[in-house]
Amino acid sequence: MKNLIVPVFFLATSTLYAQTQLFVAPSGNNANPGTLARPLASLEKALTKVKSSPSDKVQIFLRKGIYYLPKTVRIDPQITQGKSLTISNYQTETAQLSGGRRLQLRWKKNPNGIWTAVVTGPAFEQLLVNGQKQVLARYPNYDAKARVYNGTAADALSDERIRRWKAPKGGYVHALHKGEWGDFHYRITGKEAGQVKLEGGWQNNRPAPMHPQERFVENIAEELDAPGEWFYNRTTHVLSLMPPPGVNLTTARIDVSRLKGLLELKGNPKDPLKNVHVHTIRFVNAERTFMETNEPLLRSDWMIYRGAAVFLENTENCQFTNCEFTELGGNALFMSAYNRNSVVKGSYFHAIGASAICFVGDSSAVRSPAFRYEEFVPYAKQDRLPGPKSEAYPAQCVAEDNLIHHIGQLEKQAAGVEISMASGIVVRHNSIYQVPRAGINISEGTWGGHLLEYNDVFDTVLETGDHGSFNSWGRDRFWHPNRATMDSLVAAHPELIDLDAKATTIIRNNRFRCDHGWDIDLDDGSSNYLITNNVCLNGGLKFREGFNRVAENNILVNNSFHPHVWFKNSGDVFRRNIVMRPYAPIGITEWGKEVDFNEFPDQAALLKAQKNGTDEHSLAGDSQFMNAAKGDYRVMPDSPALKIGFQNFGMNQFGVQRPALRFIAETPKLPVLLNAQLEDTVKEMVWLGATIRNVQGLGDRSAFGLPDEKGVIVVNIPTESLLAASGLQKGDVIRTANNEEVPTIGRLIAIQQQINWTGRLPVTIMRNQQALGLTLPLK
Repeated sequence: MKNLIVPVFFLATSTLYAQTQLFVAPSGNNANPGTLARPLASLEKALTKVKSSPSDKVQIFLRKGIYYLPKTVRIDPQITQGKSLTISNYQTETAQLSGGRRLQLRWKKNPNGIWTAVVTGPAFEQLLVNGQKQVLARYPNYDAKARVYNGTAADALSDERIRRWKAPKGGYVHALHKGEWGDFHYRITGKEAGQVKLEGGWQNNRPAPMHPQERFVENIAEELDAPGEWFYNRTTHVLSLMPPPGVNLTTARIDVSRLKGLLELKGNPKDPLKNVHVHTIRFVNAERTFMETNEPLLRSDWMIYRGAAVFLENTENCQFTNCEFTELGGNALFMSAYNRNSVVKGSYFHAIGASAICFVGDSSAVRSPAFRYEEFVPYAKQDRLPGPKSEAYPAQCVAEDNLIHHIGQLEKQAAGVEISMASGIVVRHNSIYQVPRAGINISEGTWGGHLLEYNDVFDTVLETGDHGSFNSWGRDRFWHPNRATMDSLVAAHPELIDLDAKATTIIRNNRFRCDHGWDIDLDDGSSNYLITNNVCLNGGLKFREGFNRVAENNILVNNSFHPHVWFKNSGDVFRRNIVMRPYAPIGITEWGKEVDFNEFPDQAALLKAQKNGTDEHSLAGDSQFMNAAKGDYRVMPDSPALKIGFQNFGMNQFGVQRPALRFIAETPKLPVLLNAQLEDTVKEMVWLGATIRNVQGLGDRSAFGLPDEKGVIVVNIPTESLLAASGLQKGDVIRTANNEEVPTIGRLIAIQQQINWTGRLPVTIMRNQQALGLTLPLK
């Protein structure tokens, strides 16, 4: 991945700026005065001069190069003394703050292709060769195409494999949650009686066994067996590396990690740090922190490490603009506890171990907090005042115009933007993709009022399950894990509903695509949302439990509305939306305040809804999108959607807008419309790796022993594919999927779209004139 620093130009002329200007260069000297001609050597030294500056504005310019930080750089009000401080690159130069250290090594080449060198100093878990991160020795070997963790194996902890490990202490086991709701990580503390001893597994707030298949081990000497892998023996201090192809280790730059945090902006509650601006700085190589991910975010599924490469706490009006964050082992940027009007904008996040941007308050601001899914504070013991009880939370902070991709590379309970115990957060014009779980996640209802608009979020839930491109949980004071208890509680005390999600969260003018879940997933009591003018490209929209949600004027391409177990008197509204499949209700007996004035793909889908007492004024028919193949889902003037009150909205403002970022940003794959025309025209295609075609004519009916001319024939299936592993074979004819008849390819894919989130598709096939049931994997 190319480094991206978009230039910001400053004139180093004091006559143009009434401010102090200090210059820093890797070749400088801290005895120098800090001028352009005689720069300082370190950012820390420049900060010591801020306090004594006579100006109320101070500019620190970092000249080109890598600044290896000996310790985390900390900026507090004692340094700024109320001054406005800006830290930036100089003109077009690239300045990098590194949490690592550069090694000068005497390499020895061994006959087995492994090179070794002695390394003194602290241990490390990231190693970069010429700026490219290498692979810590692991089993199974790194596979860029593997879905989870770049390679997993059920035998990662087999007796046979453990026997090979002479001294595995210090190694790690990484695994998905058994339900694929995030991940777990364990440190190997020793080996006894042929088994490893483990500590850890606290990284998920929904405890479960580790996944039996999706797991791997690393940092074990015997697993160093592939180019690009390395291992550091903390006892002998010997670094072993099998160099990647084309790399000359004798001339290569070798960096290893040292610091968890690179830059910390921190005031205190009575004296916040104000007006620090960081522009056009590249942050690189922070240490991994997954074993410190142990703080529960109330009753959400999340545990979190309250730290990051860049950390802000008790700040006001601080900004990070036009920066780059890469090769970071944990979170990239974290706004913790009290922050007001602080901004991260126009920045580039990629190759991140955990989350990119986090807005996370302190639980001391929450009234009657509970910290696990199954916990509940009894009504009689609840603090029943609304809203927060202190100001220790982010509010009116902004994440805007950022490019975020390839995050959660090790920690899978991660998000492009994470919001918890916060209020009024703006998430606007971000492009977020290639993430293992949600692109944007809101962990609970405290305290609402967020605005999410013009984001482009896709290629999400790539390594986990039961989630969405946008995901939220509620689990606020009214919520109880036992539904019967909760029903009686909210019936007796409806005032509880409005105590936490005080202000409406607005999700508007976004484009979402999730191929392994929902495009928008409001789960477990998420309440007080307005969802409007969004394009959902694949996974549809889900409302589970919760109150007072309005979904209006959205386009659900190839999918539909998924209402799950609503409350009586929920106040929910679903109107003036375009759906392309029948609704997919689960456990619905009460249909909310209003479900009407929607447009369905056909009369059968409309009649199915009307039998449930909804959609009296809804219509059916072809939506007549202007140019779906190019992503323009505005409808033509004679579309039936306009007759039910749907209004066209813009299709060209999704995602990052800054030209340099927009130039390199990807966009989602646009779907082929799964409508009647597709069912009639698509005769053969590749589906989940297998080649399939429609049953065609009496010849197929006879050859495959079918009772009619309906079904989808498996023409070819790779032996190594997951479909083949599930039992599907060449020559099978798929007749039903999810208990629905499958007459054609188009119908098969349409059925699949509605249950992608489950990761499994039950089918009935015909094989040798016998009906068989199979369950096909969708990941």
